[in-house]
Amino acid sequence: MGEQPIFSTRAHVFQIDPSTKKNWVPTSKHAVTVSYFFDSTRNVYRIISLDGSKAIINSTITPNMTFTKTSQKFGQWADSRANTVYGLGFSSESHLAKFAEKFAEFKEAARLAKEKSQEKMELTSTPSQESAPGDLQSPLTSESINGTDDERVTPDTPQHVEARAESSQNALLFSHSSSSINKHWEAELAALKGNNAKLTAALLESTANVKQWKQQLAAYQDEAERLHKRVTELECVSGQTTVIKSQKTELNRTIEELEAALKAKEEELERLKAEVESANEFQSQRDSLSLKLQDSESRNRTLEAQLSELEQRLESSQREREAFRKSLRSLLELLDGKIFELTELRDTLAKLLEGS
Repeated sequence: MGEQPIFSTRAHVFQIDPSTKKNWVPTSKHAVTVSYFFDSTRNVYRIISLDGSKAIINSTITPNMTFTKTSQKFGQWADSRANTVYGLGFSSESHLAKFAEKFAEFKEAARLAKEKSQEKMELTSTPSQESAPGDLQSPLTSESINGTDDERVTPDTPQHVEARAESSQNALLFSHSSSSINKHWEAELAALKGNNAKLTAALLESTANVKQWKQQLAAYQDEAERLHKRVTELECVSGQTTVIKSQKTELNRTIEELEAALKAKEEELERLKAEVESANEFQSQRDSLSLKLQDSESRNRTLEAQLSELEQRLESSQREREAFRKSLRSLLELLDGKIFELTELRDTLAKLLEGS
C-alpha cells in the first residue's frame, strides 16, 4: 500500500533560527495540516506538512527523538537528520496533548520495528555450521588395501591361504581402524587450527575496517534518506490533490477567521485610541496640577521667608524690650533712691522747723 496518513491535525509550524539557535522562525503564515504517515514496506513513521506545494516538515521519527511541551499550546522536537528543531503552535491544549500522545505511540512503534530489523540482520549474519567430522576421513592407502610387504608372499595351499587371509584381514582391520582414528583427530585438529587462523585474520581485518564501514554506512544512509525525502516530496506534490483541496477549504476558513480577528483588532484599536485620548486629557490635567503645585511651592517658600524675617524681627524686638526693661528697672531704682533721700530731707526740714 506504500505510505499512508494515519493521523492529522492543524497547527502553526515553526523552525529554530539556524544562525542564533534561539529564536523561532515561522514557516507557515497560517495554521496548516500536520500529518503522521506510515510506510508499511519499510516500517517507517514520518511527520509531513505541506504549505501549498512546499514541504515545510519532513521528519522521520526515530527511537531517540523526544517531543517536549514548552507551554500549554506549544511543543517541539529535534530532528538530527534534518539538523533543525521543529515547533508547533496549536489552537488548544487538547490538540497538543493528542499530538504528543501519537508521537510517543509512533516512537515506541519505531523502536520495536528497529529492534526487529536488527534481530533479522543478526540472524542472517550468523556464520554457517562447520562440516561433520566424518567428511574429513582420509582416503585408503595402498598399504591398507594390499597389506604390508611381509604379507605379500607367494600363495600357498588353499587352506593355508584361507587361514592366512583371515588373520591378515583381522590385523588389517585393527591397524586401519587405529590409523583412521589418529588421522581423523589429526585432520580435525588441523581443521580447527585452520578455522581459528581464518577467524582471527577475519576479526583483525573487520576490526581494522570497521571505522571505514561505519563511515560508508552513514554516507549511504544519508544519501538514501535524501533520495527518500525527494521521492516523498514528489509523491506529496503529485498524489495529494484531495489534501490540497481540503487545505484550500481550510485556508478560506482561516482567512475568514483572520478577517474576524482583524475586525476584533480594529475595535480594540479604536478602544485603545479612546484610552489614549483620555490618557492625554489626564496628562494635561496632571501638567496643570503640576504648575499649580509649583506655584504653591513658590508661594510657600515666600511665606517661609517672610515668616523667618518676622521671627528675626520678633527676636530683635524682644531683645530691645528686655533692654528697655533693664533700663527702666535701673531708673526706678535710682528714682526710689532719690525719693528716699527727699523723704529724709523732708523729715530733716520738718525737725528743723519744729526746733525753731
